Order: sequence, then structure tokens, then C-alpha cells
Amino acid sequence: MGRAKDRFRGRIAEGRARAAADESQDGVGSARVAVLCPQTYYNDAGRSVGPARGTFKLPLARVLVVHDEIDLPFGEVRARVGGGLAGNNGLKSIKRELGGADFARVRVGVGRPDSTDSEIVAAYVLGGFREDAQQVRELVQRVCDQVERMVLEQDEP
Repeated sequence: MGRAKDRFRGRIAEGRARAAADESQDGVGSARVAVLCPQTYYNDAGRSVGPARGTFKLPLARVLVVHDEIDLPFGEVRARVGGGLAGNNGLKSIKRELGGADFARVRVGVGRPDSTDSEIVAAYVLGGFREDAQQVRELVQRVCDQVERMVLEQDEP
């Protein structure tokens, strides 16, 4: 992955992803990827993702969004294409800017607080993890593995 640059109201790095079996091919036959970390407010992430998609001329099916999911227990990782937005304002913003919700997603379970009060829920998702550092590292690794699988599968002929 190349050095990250400031573009599209975010930090973006471009490079190639390849399966372990392809390591000796020096990038030949590997998937071109760009990783964008929006630097907007979460609820306004579409203002970063939309222009990036336009510049790269990506079909909606080639966009992969990784996001937290309070409706999944901490540590659970699920992937899907499309589906509901479950009140997630960041996803609503991305859908609006991309013109549809049929993009791939990796949903990262962070659990839900014991309250439905919107201020408590907001503080929960914006706060730090309550789990120990090792559990968080393991979750991040599972998410990375899932993203890599999805990217490499998308790139197969």
C-alpha cells in the first residue's frame, strides 16, 4: 500500500492486494485497491466516499464499506451486499452520495448498551471499547481478513 494522501475529505492510500500464493508475482494479477478513511463527521461520510467513487469510476458493486454495528454482539463480523441501514446515519449519507445501497459491507459487531436512550447510545458508539486490548486486536484482525477475502473474491475473473 502506498503512502496515504489527503484527498476526498479523507486519507487515501492506493496499492495492490494479492493472495499469499501470488506473493512472488510482484503485483501481476493482483487486485488494485484504494483504502479511504473519511475525515468527515461519521454522519457525513458520503461526502468523502461519493467523490472518491466518481474519480475512480467504480461501479457500486466495487465499493466496500467497513462500519460498526451495534445490533451485532462485540466481536462478530458479518459481510453482505445491500440491505437496510438500521438507522445508521453514516450509511444513510453514503447511500445518498452513491445513489444506492447496493454496496458491499463488512459489519463489525460492537454490541449495544443496555439503554435505548439516543444520548447513551451515541456516547457508547463514540466512546472507547470496553473490552481489553487483546480482544480489540483480534477483532481488527478478523475484520482485515474478511475485507481481504472480499476484495480478492471480487477480483477473480
